Amino acid sequence: MKQKIGIVGGLSPESTVSYYLYITRTYAERFDGYDYPEIIIYSVNLKKYHAWRSDGRWDLIADDLAASFQKLKSAGAEFGLIATNTMHKVFDLVAEKAGLPLINIIDETAGKAKELGLNKLGLLGTRYTMSDGFYQNRLSRFGLETVAPNPLQQEIIHKIIVEELVRGRFLEESKKIYLEIMEDLVAKGAQGVILGCTEIPLLVKQEDLSIPLLDTAIIHAEAALKYALS
Repeated sequence: MKQKIGIVGGLSPESTVSYYLYITRTYAERFDGYDYPEIIIYSVNLKKYHAWRSDGRWDLIADDLAASFQKLKSAGAEFGLIATNTMHKVFDLVAEKAGLPLINIIDETAGKAKELGLNKLGLLGTRYTMSDGFYQNRLSRFGLETVAPNPLQQEIIHKIIVEELVRGRFLEESKKIYLEIMEDLVAKGAQGVILGCTEIPLLVKQEDLSIPLLDTAIIHAEAALKYALS
């Protein structure tokens, strides 16, 4: 019996789609059938979350995420995912109130890094993911060291995410900038790079860089598929 997957999406819609497609397409490919796990998606108001984030109201974000999972549970979901990296800053608070098990994107990414034999990782994401420390601290539990872009690079990365990627705009010039920043991280000793915003893999692909890129959206979606089938 497959467990029903609950996804809090809309953070942004662009990457939420990648979760749905990965789970359904991968199941069909592996099992040659279309009886994939049921998926329930609750798409939240992105503008509201961006406003709370800018105001430092992470308490409101945690409360709204928890309420979203309670709605997913009422709809039949048996476990859940927050389909974004930044909001994992309040993961533990949300998990306490969600009412169903949640899969942590950072933990799954750390597991993938260990599987690949990586110890020092570059980290790209929103300004909050790169600078607030919650991501690095969680990775350190797995013995992983993190290298972040410098402050100016962080602002550029963040601006491209919020002004382009979440709106479905994927520009070659922005891709070039991201790759240059990733090369800087490699020069600082990064053995791989975490694409710690679920929209970045829509812009940058593994073939664009010689070292491993950790696509957090796909890693998270794969974990959900395995959990649903366990």
